[in-house]
Amino acid sequence: MSDDEQHNQTFEAASAGASATYPMQCSALRKNGHVVIKGRPCKIVEMSTSKTGKHGHAKVHLVAIDIFTGKKLEDICPSTHNMDVPNVVRKEYQVVNIDDSFLNLMGQDNNSKDDVQVPNGELGEEIQAAFEEGKELLVTVVCAMGEEQVISYKEAPKGSS
Repeated sequence: MSDDEQHNQTFEAASAGASATYPMQCSALRKNGHVVIKGRPCKIVEMSTSKTGKHGHAKVHLVAIDIFTGKKLEDICPSTHNMDVPNVVRKEYQVVNIDDSFLNLMGQDNNSKDDVQVPNGELGEEIQAAFEEGKELLVTVVCAMGEEQVISYKEAPKGSS
């Protein structure tokens, strides 16, 4: 392979340059904040710092819950090391329609979005039932590290449209 061939790379997607995560010193993390554990965006539910032996470093023990799956994850990290923190974005959308298992949503900027799945389980069933009753619904979508999921919904206030 020649040098020219090595530099000819094709990129399948491009973004605005915003990173999915940013580094933060382990000792600066806080309970109810976010952190990446085993490649998953999580919310910290418990944190404890232990001082180790004579020449050791203080270690931070993190217990966190995956914001998309609800699974509990744990990690231990020296307090001076950096850990990744996911950029978590919450947005509210109005439900326009439900197609198969996807929601057709309208943002506050009047842009439509139709790539968010109806959540599994009770939440998804409640959203579908309320929509079929003819209620105007607003859903809250959380985005982190390229994943999106509806985490809650509420009935739109009357006269909002």
